[in-house]
Amino acid sequence: MELGRVLLLALAFIAVASLPAAIALLFCADEIIDRVVCGVAEWRERRRERRTIARLDRAIEADSLTRDIDLSDFDRTDRRPLEQLAADLRRLGSQRIGVGGRSMVWHGAVLQAYDDRLRRACRALGIPEHLTELAGVDLEIERVRVEGLLHAAGLALPAARADDRQRHR
Repeated sequence: MELGRVLLLALAFIAVASLPAAIALLFCADEIIDRVVCGVAEWRERRRERRTIARLDRAIEADSLTRDIDLSDFDRTDRRPLEQLAADLRRLGSQRIGVGGRSMVWHGAVLQAYDDRLRRACRALGIPEHLTELAGVDLEIERVRVEGLLHAAGLALPAARADDRQRHR
């Protein structure tokens, strides 16, 4: 009998001690259930997104597109941000167009700087260019071609008016 009383007393003590936890669990049950449901929904969404991305990668063979790209090129410290290259190109482009009263040496330096920035922008965007290999009219045509490709890639450059180019030759 004595053992039964001790056991009953221990169970009563445990019940009284756990009563606040039971009450808190009862009042917070909706939040606990909500957190569990949201966690499961987020897990399912992440899983669905990963599966969709994997399907798209297989469909367009993304690995074959990026296999030849050297990603360490993007981590170089001497690499200028594309936004800065675009600002340089716009500034040099307007200087290139408005050469009235400037010397031929100055105009040549501006063209060299402009071509250099065009080459860097092409390298950053993976656009092929042949600016170093050409001269004269062929170089002008290549500049126009490269400007068009950069514009198609989303880099807005000021376009030179045809009458400005003719007047300054």
